[in-house]
Amino acid sequence: MRWACLLLPQLALDVVLRGHAQPERALALVDGPQARRRLYAVNAGARALGLKPGMSLIAAQAIADGFQTVDHDPQAAEQARQLLAAWAYRYSSQVSTAFAHAIVLEVGRSRRLFGPWPQLRERLAQELHELGFRHRIAAAPNPHAARVLTNIEDGLCCDDDRLEAMLAKLPIERCGFDADTVEALQRMGLRRLGAVFALPRAPLARRFGQDVLTRLDALRGAATPPLIYFQPPDAFDARIELGHEVESSQALLFPLRRLTADLSAYLSGRDGGVERFKLILEHERHAHHLNHPPSEVVVGLLAPERDATMLFELARGRLQQAQLPAAVVGLRLLAEALPPFVPARRDLFDTRPQQALPWTQLRERLRARLGDDGVQGLAPQADHRPERAWRSLPGDVAARAAPQAGKVPRPGWLLREPEPLHDKVAQVLAGPERIESGWWDEDDVRRDYYLVETVKGQRAWVYRSAGGDGPLILHGWFA
Repeated sequence: MRWACLLLPQLALDVVLRGHAQPERALALVDGPQARRRLYAVNAGARALGLKPGMSLIAAQAIADGFQTVDHDPQAAEQARQLLAAWAYRYSSQVSTAFAHAIVLEVGRSRRLFGPWPQLRERLAQELHELGFRHRIAAAPNPHAARVLTNIEDGLCCDDDRLEAMLAKLPIERCGFDADTVEALQRMGLRRLGAVFALPRAPLARRFGQDVLTRLDALRGAATPPLIYFQPPDAFDARIELGHEVESSQALLFPLRRLTADLSAYLSGRDGGVERFKLILEHERHAHHLNHPPSEVVVGLLAPERDATMLFELARGRLQQAQLPAAVVGLRLLAEALPPFVPARRDLFDTRPQQALPWTQLRERLRARLGDDGVQGLAPQADHRPERAWRSLPGDVAARAAPQAGKVPRPGWLLREPEPLHDKVAQVLAGPERIESGWWDEDDVRRDYYLVETVKGQRAWVYRSAGGDGPLILHGWFA
């Protein structure tokens, strides 16, 4: 599996519900001309009242009352999808919004950083749930197949050897063909995609055009069309319409928490956090008296920050100190001074020597993707046994506790478990260095350590029992 697809089946409704303090209340999105309004989407509370998408607003009001209506805003839904695409760069260096209602991202190389696919999928699902978006996730060898699999079931995944068989079972109407092509294929008696695969290509192209063959080849990965990768904007600009007048800063905390959480997600694909952003309070405009211009609350930070909780707490402190000149009807968060976007090329971590990253910048990039708890520093502790001579600490604490360079060489990579040295030794560069320690906890060691160079030119740290001449045991590698 090299590509994952995140399908957002209720994106427009989720955009509205995540901005409501009571999302369980009956709510329906409406669209269409004023004389023929219809229900575009409904939440669970509205479904319980008997409302369904596609129903006319007049009919809905006839069978139920007490539900809230909100105008469908396609632009807001697309902005939310772009926010999630920017967030997806936390897990991949290739993210595309080429498929409607979905985001696809390359995860083949990401699995080496975040673990096997079930672990990565669970992490994606958890963060999407915390952000307030319902979803279905599937993985496949190519993005087109991954997108089609999300039409069937959440959690589907397949490798190259199973792709053809899984695609063959798909119903025609779930394969992404246009409505006319689906109807024509079904009239020919074709119900599954496997039956279409079995048709001769030339007659199929004459009947349906080259686009159908291109689609079939893309699903099987035979000739995948190039994708346009999403480029996040250089500024974060998000707004929440409150729907009523708010006269207290305390009532603005719920939308503020949502906006700062979105800013934190947006910063996932960038090197570091934000140091300055603005809260713009929009006031009601009345025709009969002087309008109040929007109020601005500037939030300045002493150091770059991207943690959602910290951003919220800092913004809340500044907001509560501000005086509201009039009732607030909309809250907007604008951040323009952002750190650079990371995947300028198609890899999260550029290994070219001329573009080697400083350690501090690389550390922040790792924290952005793995979380602050996923990146730990090392500090020495008083124990001569090599496997117990270091302890993990938070990065900033470890930096202050970093030891001075000593005269005794120690490897940068210590094996989790020592193992026999399989390569032949070309020469011994240092040693023996005897280590006898651990008698106080009944886990004592008595070893003679050597720095050796193998026939492959690698420098290894090896040992054997003190005073013995047994086989060499590999304990670490030098860079």
